[in-house]
Amino acid sequence: MMNKLGSFILELLQVVVFAISIFLFVYLLILQPHKIKGASMEPNFQDGEYLLTDKVSYRLGEPARGDVVVFKAPPTYKDEFIKRIIGLPGEQVTIKEGKIYINARELSEEYLPADIRIVPGRYLQEGQTVTVPANSYFMLGDNRDHSLDSRNIGPIERQYITGRAWFVYWPVSKVGTVTPPVYLF
Repeated sequence: MMNKLGSFILELLQVVVFAISIFLFVYLLILQPHKIKGASMEPNFQDGEYLLTDKVSYRLGEPARGDVVVFKAPPTYKDEFIKRIIGLPGEQVTIKEGKIYINARELSEEYLPADIRIVPGRYLQEGQTVTVPANSYFMLGDNRDHSLDSRNIGPIERQYITGRAWFVYWPVSKVGTVTPPVYLF
């Protein structure tokens, strides 16, 4: 009887260790859950929504304009922010009269309300043009009035991007993949 109980406990322990190993492998290297905190990504992502972040895509390819990404934010690089990539390395970004321009061409953002006006920040001021440094990305929250983003903290280096928003899994009414928009200049 004790031999069977010991064998059962050993098998149970092996299953638990195996399950934890798989969970850690997936969590650390493939997918990670994140919770939207605050209003900075409204109207497309609401406070309290949960999504899975794909951690593999950017090991195989480059981030693209329109991707919603998670990154470690300055100055401490400990807090994670969720924002949308607007400017790519080497591009010139300008905010002028409430609109955003990439390489002097107005960026059409169909995923935002038509009447949205983009306000400048400490890093990127009205009418000023900045060039996104190599290996860096210019990020904006979708809720341009309530987002701490590259307008204030500057471009984000690629090394601090931890993943791409891939799948919303809560609330159930919002379940689905996160599809980046197609930009037409």
